[in-house]
Amino acid sequence: MYEPEISRLLKGYSLTTAEILYRLPDHPALLQSYIWQDYDLHPRFPKLKGFLDFWSAKLEGKLFKVTVSHSKLLSPAEVRLVDAEYKVH
Repeated sequence: MYEPEISRLLKGYSLTTAEILYRLPDHPALLQSYIWQDYDLHPRFPKLKGFLDFWSAKLEGKLFKVTVSHSKLLSPAEVRLVDAEYKVH
């Protein structure tokens, strides 16, 4: 089911970016970088953990390092009602 972006932001989700370094299956001495980005809950990051579990179970490249950053775009405290609206010609 589709959930509007603003609804997720108000529930505490924030934009999360992870740089995943992994070893190439055919050349384990070489590292490759993969960028993952989605809205996730800080600090537990359940979507990212689910993705990393999938990676470990289904993909051949072994994980080497995961660097996570996130940005709170909007929180419930930043939303407030407007008392009036003024229009200028």
